[in-house]
Amino acid sequence: MTWCLYVVRCSDQTLYTGITNDIEKRVEKHNAGTGAKYTRPRRPVRLLVTWPYADRSAASKAEYRFKKNTRAQKLAFIKNPETWT
Repeated sequence: MTWCLYVVRCSDQTLYTGITNDIEKRVEKHNAGTGAKYTRPRRPVRLLVTWPYADRSAASKAEYRFKKNTRAQKLAFIKNPETWT
């Protein structure tokens, strides 16, 4: 099972980062209002980028590292996904 780190843009232009093993289902949940509490009032969300990882642990560690960046740095990684590892 492949896990991925993903970033969505909310309707208020904020970014939300998470991990999942089924990206399509997860984005559907965000847009249905049954996803994360943060995205519920900020629908619809639009998927910007995903990065695959071998397991949940690796994806979780990547999420932690990604969230430590500034918004400008996150947008740079989204613009050039190959720069994020």
